[in-house]
Amino acid sequence: MLAVAAVALSACTFGDDSVDAGPVDGGDFADDGCTSVVVATSSEKVNMLDALAQAFKESPEHEALDECATVRPVNVSSGDATRFLTAGGDWPDEDPRRWPTLWSPASTVWTERVAAAASASLVGEPVSFTHTPVVFGVPETMAKALGWPDEEIGIADLEKLCADPEGWGSVGKPIWGSFKISKTNPNTSTTGLSAILMQSYEASGKTADLTADDVAASEEFSRVFEECVIHYGDTTGKVLNTLYDETQNGSGGSGYVSAVALEETSLLNYNQGNPDSHTVQPGETLTPPKEKLVAVYPSGGSIWSDNPVTVLGAEWVTEAQRQAGEAFIAFLATESGQRILPEYGFRPLDESVPLGDLFTEKFGVDPAGPAITLPRPAVDVVSAALDQWTQIRKPSSVLEVIDISGSMDEPIGDGRSRLDGAIEGAQSTLGHFRSTDEVGVWAFTTEVESVAGKNLIELRPVSPLGSDGETLRSSIADLRYANRQGTPLYDAIAAAYEEMAQRAEPGRINALVVLSDGQDTDSSISIDSLIAKIGASTGEGGEGGGDAPVRIFPIAYGEGADTGALQRIAEATGGQWFDASDPAKIDLVFASVINNF
Repeated sequence: MLAVAAVALSACTFGDDSVDAGPVDGGDFADDGCTSVVVATSSEKVNMLDALAQAFKESPEHEALDECATVRPVNVSSGDATRFLTAGGDWPDEDPRRWPTLWSPASTVWTERVAAAASASLVGEPVSFTHTPVVFGVPETMAKALGWPDEEIGIADLEKLCADPEGWGSVGKPIWGSFKISKTNPNTSTTGLSAILMQSYEASGKTADLTADDVAASEEFSRVFEECVIHYGDTTGKVLNTLYDETQNGSGGSGYVSAVALEETSLLNYNQGNPDSHTVQPGETLTPPKEKLVAVYPSGGSIWSDNPVTVLGAEWVTEAQRQAGEAFIAFLATESGQRILPEYGFRPLDESVPLGDLFTEKFGVDPAGPAITLPRPAVDVVSAALDQWTQIRKPSSVLEVIDISGSMDEPIGDGRSRLDGAIEGAQSTLGHFRSTDEVGVWAFTTEVESVAGKNLIELRPVSPLGSDGETLRSSIADLRYANRQGTPLYDAIAAAYEEMAQRAEPGRINALVVLSDGQDTDSSISIDSLIAKIGASTGEGGEGGGDAPVRIFPIAYGEGADTGALQRIAEATGGQWFDASDPAKIDLVFASVINNF
């Protein structure tokens, strides 16, 4: 885990709040003569903290310091930071300049987990400085079909749509097909964690004092709800990007997703034309979606992401950094600091600060919502909910297809070849799957053949993993000795997609993970023909569409990978593509991909 953590931290950037988990280069840590105060924060707050950091420089709190300080936000997901801190030892990054003084996860749930699993002194005394509720973003037309905005809508109403075989037909809209929900993985995402807790609250009928017994009693309710999930994203930004693209292209997105569990601030960004919440650059023009999402505040209540910030009680934090960090936290509570928050879609804690023009119906939100606030449960209740989700989450059927062409022998700079990285990345995914999940692994290059077909090596057919994890790890390791020639990328994807489309079942996440480090050189099918084949299958009535879609998740591995083609392939199926242009970060990318299942 520490190796993966080191890769993850090296992918962070200053001033980049993109929720795309793909690797990116490190930020500029040039010495400006001031005390450097790094704040590790969840992605959606990075550009807001950039603005707050600049305002802090002009504040009385900064003037009172003995020496100047520069606050530098870096993007580290709440779940990842929690694991890094509970692992003990130094912050797993090769550059100590990126080791954080401050930590600002999306929710105090994460600081409490570190306090319970490691030590309370490590997370200091967290203080919330802003908050945003977790809501369900629903395309406006669909929301109106559910009675919005005149009727209250609860999670139980969405659960009924999930359970009803008629789906949208049960509310007079059969053309929309089944009801589809997008949620993030609760092990890494605050939104995903809040969503499963809100489900337990709804099933129990409670608005406070949720217990582990309540979570256990809600198992069947939550299981039905999970059956609606299209796939578990590592971030809402990737799902919103896909929805935005489909909306702009005229499909309205209804075939992709019906409701997205997300924070209100992410919905506001989406409706402004910034679906992935990236840092808007000077001169950049945002184009709002053709159909906005509206915030459905569940009638049973919402959990708020309370966005704490704290000075870490870690050995690497110097006294000067601690003092500067405390001064910055004090600034965040001032009126000057609080007035910046609404500009970035966050609600201030200072009720005297106006919300401004963003928090209006024009951008899909209700400044008076939510009507009920659900309190954060105790740590043992959160743990019970996470353990339950592991057992009831939607089952997966996944085929991994690995490029083993000759270029995979190239080194990646850490003593490994590209193939070594791919093998280790693929092996690392196996521990995520349950014994009942279906897993298959193919490899492709020219001058090989197996039962899967020409130019394909079948290491394992798609079937329940059972107790075969170690055996499969060994089989994947054997790829080091396989024949490596050309790159029949499109033929391999076509064959693998056909295999998955024929065996896809409703109630499962049916997916194809494709890793390639180059461009197609040896296929009999063209990229346009492949896209047409996939598109026809994915569409209404096709084998890969309807209630059992097969989504493709390509990984562009190395600078030679055909990112444009892989992105087109992903978009044709409602999947996501991942950028591993730095092959040394393949472990991180595989971890990001696997969070979708």
